[in-house]
Amino acid sequence: MGIADTLATRFDVEGHGSDFRTELVAGLTTFLAMSYIIVVNPFILAEAIQIPGYEFFEVVQMIAIATILSSALATLVMALYANRPFGLAPGLGLNAFFAFTVVLGLGIPWQTALAAVFVEGVLFMALTAIGAREYVIRLFPEPVKRSVGAGIGLFLLFIGFQELQIVVPDDATLVTLGGIFGNPWAILGLAGLVLTFALWARNVTGSIVIGILVTSAAGWALTLGGLFDRGTVTPETLPSAQYDITPLAGAFVDGLAGVDPLTFALVVFTFFFVDFFDTAGTLIGVSQFGDFLDDEGDLPEMDKPLMADAVGTTAGAVLGTSTVTTFIESSTGVEEGGRTGLTALVVALLFLASLAVIPVVAAIPSYASFIALIVVGVMMLQGLVEVDWNDPAWAVSAGLTVTVMPFAYSIADGLAAGIVAYPIIKVATGEYDDVDLGQYVIAALLAVYYVLQTRDVIL
Repeated sequence: MGIADTLATRFDVEGHGSDFRTELVAGLTTFLAMSYIIVVNPFILAEAIQIPGYEFFEVVQMIAIATILSSALATLVMALYANRPFGLAPGLGLNAFFAFTVVLGLGIPWQTALAAVFVEGVLFMALTAIGAREYVIRLFPEPVKRSVGAGIGLFLLFIGFQELQIVVPDDATLVTLGGIFGNPWAILGLAGLVLTFALWARNVTGSIVIGILVTSAAGWALTLGGLFDRGTVTPETLPSAQYDITPLAGAFVDGLAGVDPLTFALVVFTFFFVDFFDTAGTLIGVSQFGDFLDDEGDLPEMDKPLMADAVGTTAGAVLGTSTVTTFIESSTGVEEGGRTGLTALVVALLFLASLAVIPVVAAIPSYASFIALIVVGVMMLQGLVEVDWNDPAWAVSAGLTVTVMPFAYSIADGLAAGIVAYPIIKVATGEYDDVDLGQYVIAALLAVYYVLQTRDVIL
């Protein structure tokens, strides 16, 4: 029996209505669709992670390695334990929350932020192991769960527009449109964005990756052609290949010392909430494409893919990256016919193979990588159609969840606004019996936290 036959038997490919070649193609398709994270995640986290003695792009390469290894490990667990065709990697949105809100906004050391991710992963594993998923789901208002993806999408859009310098600070209005066509950085970013949206609209596989690479190549061509000096639209210098991640891996241990309990708990809570429901929502959404759901609309043995997510998050924190989650881009592989863990195995092996291109990551201008935030942000807005805008409690809770995230520059603040608002409106409309006791408790705790936090009693 050859390797192909052995793998097909191991994953019961035929029993799932697929074949070996289809699984390979599906795995390649999924990897191409989600591989942009290898570039984008390091540039986002490197904004916050500063390691003495190492330059920015050396840190970028370290985080790229951590991204690849955590993605490969989590996807291997998905393949071998859950036997599902889903790819996992550090999620967009949570990495932005890690960098821009927790570290740069709250001033929490990046080591402590990694510790929060680690604790969240362990908590996720424990709850998954004891089968407490349904209880946890009931604790959070439905409109918040339905709108959190769109809120994160707006948050990503806002960050992306700023990084491309399409939106800039303004003394009178806080933000305003930048001088785009007098700024080569913004021009190239906007051109790359147009290209990427056009490719995505035509359902081109790997459209985000192609957009990033073409935009980067354009910047280098203009620089090498003498139109711009080095450092204008390309990195001024390129470091040597950096494969040593020991300054990053294990740093979460140092972050466990001297933490403020309340602030740390809120950060862990936010990481857990978004990871839990993002993963659950993604699994259900992708499973619809593959007809994996049962008659009640649930994914059989859902705890297994949830465990893959939890293991990936915990390992990712140890390696030095933010929360790992199931990627919605897995739907591209499912649409190609991927039905088993063999698809995920191919994705994991391709992630490992991408270690060879680590030196190339440092040559990609950051404006090219931040294109992905805007494209993915727009995609995530589709979650708004799931909100019942005719119900006052839904409208207020979901509306605040979505809008507070970008305006407060914090996923945590948006979640808190939606969670606190839901029971208030339910009581106002006389529907207080619709709110679980746990929802009242969480809302009250959050309200107390924000009273103390905004009075500078705590961080």
